[in-house]
Amino acid sequence: MAIAAGAVLAVVMAALLAGFALGRSAEVAAVDTVPLTLRVTPPEPARSYRAPIVVRGNAVDAVRVSIGPTTVSTGPDGAFEISVPWAPAVEVVAVDAAGNQSSSIVVAGVDLPRMRAVHVTAHAWSHEGLREAVLDLAREGRIDTVQLDIKDEDGVVGYDSQVPLARESGAATAIYDASAALGQLHDMGLQVVGRIVAFRDPTLADWAWHNGRPDWVVQNPSGQPYSSHYGPIAFTNFANPQVRQYNIDLAVEAAQLGFDGVMFDYVRRPDGSLTSMNFAGLTGTPTEAVAAFLAQSRYPIHQAGAHVSAAVYGIASTRPDEIAQNIPLMSRSVDFVAPMIYPSHWGPGEYGVANPNAQPYDIIFRSLQDFVTATAGTGAKVAPWLQDFSLGVTYGDAELRAQIDATRDAGIDSFFLWNAATRYHGGGLQPA
Repeated sequence: MAIAAGAVLAVVMAALLAGFALGRSAEVAAVDTVPLTLRVTPPEPARSYRAPIVVRGNAVDAVRVSIGPTTVSTGPDGAFEISVPWAPAVEVVAVDAAGNQSSSIVVAGVDLPRMRAVHVTAHAWSHEGLREAVLDLAREGRIDTVQLDIKDEDGVVGYDSQVPLARESGAATAIYDASAALGQLHDMGLQVVGRIVAFRDPTLADWAWHNGRPDWVVQNPSGQPYSSHYGPIAFTNFANPQVRQYNIDLAVEAAQLGFDGVMFDYVRRPDGSLTSMNFAGLTGTPTEAVAAFLAQSRYPIHQAGAHVSAAVYGIASTRPDEIAQNIPLMSRSVDFVAPMIYPSHWGPGEYGVANPNAQPYDIIFRSLQDFVTATAGTGAKVAPWLQDFSLGVTYGDAELRAQIDATRDAGIDSFFLWNAATRYHGGGLQPA
């Protein structure tokens, strides 16, 4: 009986120990699989696409927190701070000692500064007198941004671009030194927006047509280059992947060189009847294809450090298919929409203004209201092109000031001034 009792006791003890071990294992397992708590503070908007995103938060019990390849240790209370290059969204991952992890997606915003800009051609920048006149406007605090041409209406790239197609087609020149220009302007605290005339490109169109690439060129129904008042062979085909990529490559190169922004101009079809032109490879409508080009270009340019804008016709807010510029659609893929609303370009009675050219405040204010409405909810800001040249009516300080006042009264703080000769009325620009 004693032996039997001892055996029973041993069995009971073993069972108790086993149960304790099983319970302890279950308890440890339960603790080891509990996700840690991760709290992330929404980051402040960056000031540019070159500025880093600074992500802060708290991850209790975490041993490390990472965003992509960047990893940091947490403080005693789980606090962390990570600085990473800008991206549209990043994933924050926190891991504890047992390997459990929690994650959170953070959306990054960019709060771009205002722009009070003047247009400068490549040749104007290379001319000391014209260049210094522009720089004097900056020294006096009248402008904070210079728009410097990258590729102009002739398809000429103003600096010695290393983009292969720019070199092969003969577009690359050495009119100005891009690095030196950017260095000088940045040293003065100025922003620089590079303008790329996208699909009006006689240099590339002519080269493509004579080098076995007719599909790169807008054609007429008989299969010849589409001729317009811009010339016998002026427009490239926005539906062609190589044409698109060429413009994107130039924009990315410019951003990498240090341009703060890239503006696409002539990002449209030629004006005229659609029945008189053919776009090889086009699927969908020209309006959809133009917007798709901007969508394709946005992230590569942002990733290279620059913001994106599109110069558009003033009529596009109400007549989107006339030149394939649908403002709500395009606005989803750009940071700025830049409507060219020069008073001299409006007809009598437009927006109820009897003589737009002689009533610059009225036509600017009323047309901008349409663009504010058209871009609402897209994330894009409006930065209009204003007129600083005379065409039918003499324009000076007062006329320029009226347009700027109208822009301000429409709730817009950015603008670009156009004068093809790069000569501006500084008296119409109040010092900041």
